[in-house]
Parts: sequence; C-alpha cells; structure tokens
Amino acid sequence: MHERNPFLQLFFARLREFAREPGVLFWVFGFPILLAVALGLAFRDKAPDRIAVGVLDAPGAEALIDALAPAAGFDVERVGEAQSAQALRLGRVGIVVVPGASLGYRYDPTRPDSAIARQRVDEALQRAAGRADPLAVRDELVTQPGARYIDFLIPGLLGMNIMSGGMWGIGFVLVEMRSRKLLKRLSATPMKRAHFLGAFLASRIVLVLAEVVVLLGFGWLVFDLVLAGSWAAVAVLATVGGVAFAALGLFVASRTGKTETVSGLMNLVMLPMFVFSGVFFSSDRFPDAIQPYVKALPLTALNDALRAVILEGASLASQIGPIGVLVAWGVVSFAAALRLFRWS
Repeated sequence: MHERNPFLQLFFARLREFAREPGVLFWVFGFPILLAVALGLAFRDKAPDRIAVGVLDAPGAEALIDALAPAAGFDVERVGEAQSAQALRLGRVGIVVVPGASLGYRYDPTRPDSAIARQRVDEALQRAAGRADPLAVRDELVTQPGARYIDFLIPGLLGMNIMSGGMWGIGFVLVEMRSRKLLKRLSATPMKRAHFLGAFLASRIVLVLAEVVVLLGFGWLVFDLVLAGSWAAVAVLATVGGVAFAALGLFVASRTGKTETVSGLMNLVMLPMFVFSGVFFSSDRFPDAIQPYVKALPLTALNDALRAVILEGASLASQIGPIGVLVAWGVVSFAAALRLFRWS
C-alpha cells in the first residue's frame, strides 16, 4: 500500500538517504559521543587541582613559602615584581602573595580559579599563624552517579544534538534541494505539501529516537550514567523536541533559496539557545530579569525536562510546562512552514 502513498515513499526515501551518507551518520551519532568523551575526561573524577601560587620576592617571603607547604595542595614559586605581573596575566599562577605587616593578595576576581586560590591561600596562611576554627567540621564528598558534571552534561548534549539535527538535517537539506531545482521537479507530482514536509519530520524522529538510545547507552557503558526516570518518558520528550526543532528547521528553510543564507539564519536561531539554554551549565545562572525569555526557548524546555526525567526520576506528567513550550514551538513553526513554503 505504501507504494502509492506519497508520505510513506518520501519517508523511506529520506531514511535511505541517511543510511547512504556516512558523514551524516557521524554528525548524528559520532560527534555527540566524541564530545561527551572529551568533556567527560576533562571533568572526570580526580584529585583536586593543585593551586599555583606566586610569592613576591621580598622580606618575609621564605616564611610564607614554608607555610604554603606542597602537601596542602599548593605549587609555590618565588617571583619578582615584573615576573609576578606576567605570571598573573598568562595564568601561570592564580594569585600572588605580597609579604608585609599585612598580607597583600594580587589576583583577578573575575577568574574562578583566582577567587578559589585567594580563599585557600588565606585559609592556609591564617592557620599557620595560629587561627583555629571555633566549630568542628567534616567533609562529605558527593561523587556518585547522578551528581557529577558528566551526568548534567549528557542530557544537555542530547538536547543540543536534537536541536542541531532538526535544524541542519531538515533546513539545510531543503534549501540544498531547492537550489538544485529538485523541489521544483517534485512540485510537478501529485503530492501535497503536507506529505512532503511531514515525511521530513517523521524521518527525523526515527533518527532522534536512535540518538537517545546511542547517547544514553554510551553514557551508561562508559560513565555509569544512571537513568532515574523511564525510557518511555525520555522517548516522548525526545520525540516532542525532535518535532519542534524539525518544524523550526522547516520554517527557517521554507522560502530560502541559498545555502549561505539558510546557514546564517539557522546560526541566528540556534546561537542564543547554545548560550542561554543550559547545554554546558545551568540556565539558572542568568539574571532573573531574563529568565522568562530563557525558559521560553525550546532548547531550555527540552534540556530542563530531559534532566528532570534522567537525573531526578521525574514523571512525564510533571513536565507538562516544558512539553507545552515545545508543542507550541512545533505547531506554530510547522503551520508557518506550510503557509510560507515554496518549491522554487
């Protein structure tokens, strides 16, 4: 029956195109895995980084160097005035301690490593001078799966890949077909516009579900990623997100005739989401004044929902807000694409 159905014919044709393009398969499956490996190694479980400290060559420097013992996690070097400025500027040291009646700390407060170095160095020197804590404390280190950076990262990479695949895999291909006059030939067939665009959406969803299995399976095998929620909930979220971004890709490419133009338009659409939607760090870090706009972005909604299900075991019903955002983007984008789409 499907031989006569334009939608099914286009759907299977799109799947065959994907299978015949090794480059597409790499960007869909290989690239996010390589990115997860690289970032997972960069932020792997390891001993705390040692803090590089410069002590200005002045009277009293030797006592400070002895106080900042290597066993305390510091790598200390004696530096001159000019050398200290260069070491700070190049990041070779995080802080320079200036001996004197009152200690001086030279560091850049906008650099997280320098701010941490200032706190750790001051604590070590104050203790060496005899300071004692009035309260006893204990450290309880949390390193189990679910609380690590790699656990936070993988759902964000999955959301990013769903967005990129929907935009580039749909939008760019459509414009390329239009520039090669292939769409104009298809327009001469008894095929409805909805069949054509719907087949692009459906084929993209098949790849989205495969991406979910590959990336989460890789995270489980290599990084002991624990899926706290259900696979079904993740599949539903990925499907809704895949439809939303594929529809957005259709809309961006609905009237564009040049690949250079659509590349610029897609980057214009995706760049704010790469920055604001919490792929590599939480979107909650942005000011409260712009949070409503951040939460309205489809990638923010997808990433928040994926993390809630994967890391916290949230139910699908509890994510009705983010799902509503994705559905709204998908419906509006697809309706606009149907209305604006042109074959040539």
